[in-house]
Amino acid sequence: MELVYKGKTKDVYKLEDGNVLLTFKDDVTGEDGVFDPGANTVGLTIEGAGQSGLRMTKFFFEKLADRGIPTHYIDANIENATMTVKPATVFGKGLEVICRFRAVGSFLRRYGAYCEEGQPLDAFVEVTIKDDDRNDPPITKDALAQLGILTKDEYDVLEKLTKDISTVVKEELAAKGLELYDIKLEFGRDPKGDIMLIDEISGGNMRVYQDGEYVAPLDLEKLVLA
Repeated sequence: MELVYKGKTKDVYKLEDGNVLLTFKDDVTGEDGVFDPGANTVGLTIEGAGQSGLRMTKFFFEKLADRGIPTHYIDANIENATMTVKPATVFGKGLEVICRFRAVGSFLRRYGAYCEEGQPLDAFVEVTIKDDDRNDPPITKDALAQLGILTKDEYDVLEKLTKDISTVVKEELAAKGLELYDIKLEFGRDPKGDIMLIDEISGGNMRVYQDGEYVAPLDLEKLVLA
């Protein structure tokens, strides 16, 4: 295997057959020892977080496959905390797409003068550039197009896929008595140039509440997969 990239929460290897292997770590994003799915630094290490994130990711990617939603997922090995995926080309140097159902996190920090914490949002989609030095700045559809990162048509596809995927996750969680507040997704182009979901779907990239109380990532996996 050839190491392609060492990430905060996963390492990426190229396999001989052209596919890609992701290894899930026990590191999660956050600040000052507090988990935050929107943070761009590793905040803490939680034993078992890698396997937990992979179990959740496998569960949700298989749900999306049943609905015909394109993803990079091929298969997963929970014991080794690895996932085999299709190769993907990211947009620019990488984008993160957040779907928000309630006003929390960075949304609340930026727009708190106009909303209250936990205020309902209508699947609000927000795109940020992956750039640690600039604190992952939000970017608009027009700016993405003018900078050549993606076309306006691709943005529309990205937005629709984000809402479709986030709704599937929201419904699956609701069936377990859980509420999705927001979720962070990543997308790329497959070898044919079509847009597909990449990375993961786990407790590490979403905020979920139960009866108004925040559910930690490892606790979330136990509740969802019980």
